[in-house]
Amino acid sequence: MPPLSRLAKQIEVWSTVVWIECFGRDIDFLDEGLSEVEKEFIRIGKVFSTFDQLSEVSLFNEKKIGETELSGDFTEVWNLCELGKKLTFGNFDPWFNGKYDPLGVVKGWAADRAVKILQKFGAESIQVNAAGDISLFGGYYAQGRVSPWKIGIRDPKDSQLVLKVFEKMERAIAT
Repeated sequence: MPPLSRLAKQIEVWSTVVWIECFGRDIDFLDEGLSEVEKEFIRIGKVFSTFDQLSEVSLFNEKKIGETELSGDFTEVWNLCELGKKLTFGNFDPWFNGKYDPLGVVKGWAADRAVKILQKFGAESIQVNAAGDISLFGGYYAQGRVSPWKIGIRDPKDSQLVLKVFEKMERAIAT
């Protein structure tokens, strides 16, 4: 069996950068998977962008489409937003100035989708960092062994200072 190879990519989308790092045995197949993830992220942006006047979110906010016209993705994220609002006793709220803005949930939701896509393309270890919303599968592969991913939390006042490091495998974490 061939050893694991590393593939990493930055994808500029949703007015941020998503960093993906994955390990698998067929680097060309993994590269195809990363291309699929990028296409999926672009598609997701067309649904959830608050800057694109033709996105589903914008059309919903402008009352140009109703509840019966919403996509399955929109409904799924809506339900996750409602759950987040309930679990945080209203501290998370996707409504700002009378407009629905689900991007606080969309990044993590999309990172989870990216993990699933990359698994289909043979990735055995994956980190997707969507501007601090991180989804993990497997662990970090180095020198023939797998160890937990190390996720550092920086001091917001001093980006050179790491306040805490979490070691995680097959989890999600928001920094």
